[in-house]
Amino acid sequence: MRPNKVLWSVLSWLTLAALVLAGCAPAATQAPKPEIKLAANAWDGSRVNVAVAKILLEREMGYTVSIVDIDENAQFPALASGDLSATLEIWPSGHAKDYDEYVKTGKLEDLGPLGVVGKISWYIPKYMVDQDPTLATWEGIKANAALFQTAETGDKGQFIGGDPSFVQYDETIIKNLDMNLQVVFAGSEQAILSALDAAYGRQEPILFYFWTPHAIHAKYDLVPVALPEYSEACYADPAAIACDYPPDVLYKAGWAGLKDAAPQAYQFLKNMNYTTADQIFMLDQIASQGKSVEEAAQAWVDANQSVWEKWIVK
Repeated sequence: MRPNKVLWSVLSWLTLAALVLAGCAPAATQAPKPEIKLAANAWDGSRVNVAVAKILLEREMGYTVSIVDIDENAQFPALASGDLSATLEIWPSGHAKDYDEYVKTGKLEDLGPLGVVGKISWYIPKYMVDQDPTLATWEGIKANAALFQTAETGDKGQFIGGDPSFVQYDETIIKNLDMNLQVVFAGSEQAILSALDAAYGRQEPILFYFWTPHAIHAKYDLVPVALPEYSEACYADPAAIACDYPPDVLYKAGWAGLKDAAPQAYQFLKNMNYTTADQIFMLDQIASQGKSVEEAAQAWVDANQSVWEKWIVK
């Protein structure tokens, strides 16, 4: 017996309707990407790093990024708890204990080198060394500590430190080298630079804590003071440090859960790597061009697609 034509017609219409409805059904909704929270520490190098990462993570990869200003020491427990996603510029010479406590134990993940090499030093202006070459050495500073006396320090020479939260061993170094100096904390990077501007303008003595890379080295001719040579043995006991700061291969670290929570952002941050010269370019944009941190980061991004496109994960 032939199938009933009416039945076939009804079935055909039902099938067609089902196909049409299936085609109109909304696609499965993709889960939103988690917010990425990046730590910014109290110096411009750290800030330009996170500004570059924010631009690219948001524009090229669709993440929402927030930047959290935080003390470099306080960032470690915040990263371990997941309150922060990553930090992009750790100076290892000041955080060996944090590396042991957080990275080696798996609370944080080492995301690899940033590519920038830093160095903390004691500095004086070159005009002082031109007058007395021995001032380029710690022995010369020790013999001439009276040059740096101020009303605040009395019969001791003034050594200008940075933000008290910075990693710095200057009080220990001064004590262990028996130098007649007193550390006076400027309070911030900008406060150190203001003191340097004032001293340079009057060609006065100044001795201070600072670092490279920084755009100030393009503005002023500064001489690092030769302290006793760095060694691991010298830093084995923090209370006995009596030598120079080591060169630092700066590295990045992230929350241990970042790889699972935001795998593309995680891989991007691992991939992120540029040179000391790249960071100095941005720092100079701030110092000499008057740009904001965000504008300096954007200028670098605009000029360096061939570098950052290798970091992007789609």
